[in-house]
Amino acid sequence: MSAVMKRETEPATQGFSVSAVADDQAQLLSASAREFLTGLHRRFDARRLECLAARVIRQAEVDNGRLPDFREDTRSIRESDWKVAPLPAALRDRRVEITGPVDAKMVINALNSGANCFMADFEDSTSPTWKNLIAGQQSMRGAVDGTLEFHAAARADGTPGKHYALKPTDEQAVLLVRPRGWHLDEKHVQVDGQPMSASLFDLGLFAFHNAAALAARDRGPYFYLPKLESMEEAALWNDVLDHVERALGLAEGQIKVTVLIETLPAVFVMDEILHALKTRIAGLNCGRWDYIFSYIKTFRAHPGRVLPERGQVGMDQPFLRAYSELLIHTCHRRGAHAMGGMAAQIPISNDPAANDRAMAKVRADKLREVTAGHDGTWVAHPALIPIAREIFDERMPGAHQHHVLREDVQAFTERQLRDQLLTPPLGTITRAGFDGNVEVCVRYLAAWLDGNGCVPIHWLMEDAATAEIARTQLWQWLHCQEQAIAAGDSQAEPPQLDDGTPIDFTLLERAFIGLPARLGDRRELIGGSRIEEAIGMLDRLCHADTLADFLTIPAYRRLD
Repeated sequence: MSAVMKRETEPATQGFSVSAVADDQAQLLSASAREFLTGLHRRFDARRLECLAARVIRQAEVDNGRLPDFREDTRSIRESDWKVAPLPAALRDRRVEITGPVDAKMVINALNSGANCFMADFEDSTSPTWKNLIAGQQSMRGAVDGTLEFHAAARADGTPGKHYALKPTDEQAVLLVRPRGWHLDEKHVQVDGQPMSASLFDLGLFAFHNAAALAARDRGPYFYLPKLESMEEAALWNDVLDHVERALGLAEGQIKVTVLIETLPAVFVMDEILHALKTRIAGLNCGRWDYIFSYIKTFRAHPGRVLPERGQVGMDQPFLRAYSELLIHTCHRRGAHAMGGMAAQIPISNDPAANDRAMAKVRADKLREVTAGHDGTWVAHPALIPIAREIFDERMPGAHQHHVLREDVQAFTERQLRDQLLTPPLGTITRAGFDGNVEVCVRYLAAWLDGNGCVPIHWLMEDAATAEIARTQLWQWLHCQEQAIAAGDSQAEPPQLDDGTPIDFTLLERAFIGLPARLGDRRELIGGSRIEEAIGMLDRLCHADTLADFLTIPAYRRLD
């Protein structure tokens, strides 16, 4: 079928309906698949909504002055001795993982890349158009059964395009899949008249078609779980996966997961998250970019916790270093992997000196991670795999380094740890930093609206997480004065750039006016035809009295 969006004519199956059509959809959404997905929704969606409601309550408490902290009611979990289940062989050595979207070419290149693992991402690096989601699920099926191929289009001179095919299974990276987070709906699918959870749709459909084949090879299924905020959300995932195993005839504990610690609330319940998933969890991951975004969002009403520009908020900052070290200590105490974060740099082909500087940053970041005790790391581009592998091979000769217990972290009281995790770094905001946030957010949003969720901008691979940092920083800076006045500081003035210019909506308007000159020929940009739409959305989001929880929720309404 050529139409990507049109009303489906076939009747709903047991309350399950789809409002769109994409190529090969019928193969994926068979009657039995629909029945399976319907069961997931009916059994678990009410609990999902309860968890989301609890997020709103927690945020309101922080807005009213209560600081995030370790939970008193779960102290026994943190203080008692227990371990997670042993790791399967395929997940013991994860020193280099590559991540990326789920289109066929990316999947083939990533699985063939020489990385230990590949995280196929239905979340932050995939724009969730219905066409993309269906094509992504088809790519997953082809990857698992070994038939995935991609033929690039012919060149302008008539030369045939390149043919991409998978290497033998034993030469491929181990596949892990990241579904979308609990907060997102799949608007194209309804069950009993309500939109289905995007999390349950993504994970459920992948598991339905691929779990048995992966289990037969002892390669999974394995998942990354994003944006959790509480142990209750982790427990919900555990119950979902228990149900999936029973429904699909898998062995108990066959499905393994890694949880991204990428929200500020989650850093205070890492022991509890591990405990809730202890029969199936393989590790935690420092999702650094979303974590920074979550810090800003959590403290949206706290003018004393404003972060400097993004380029100054690196992992060497004390609050991020404390987050990384606490994650390592927590994981290794429980026998789980402590995975490092993303290197977003990509090779700079036309400037050797600039490329050398960029790769030096990658080396320094990976050296910091392995020295701190991480068991593996993420890269966004295949060219970074040899750099990361060389550093981890030299300093981590074994499959992992669970023996690095970071007992220095244990020397701190929970109050001291909380203060370290919450203290914002010092720094400045430059005009380049302000304008750069505007450009990154507009360009990424335009590309996302055009169906592209992973976008190279100024030699960094930007995804939804980095765009969210740009967007929330702009809102935080622009609303800092009114937040301070609301908190009782009647003499508060707007924050300033390092040259003394007030950060206000006049500055934002000037940045929008100057953006076309910065962008050049829009025809050469991914999503260039939607730049004006993206500017309008960012302008409205920045002017809103309340910081929107996620950029992708209002943007999703505009997607096919």
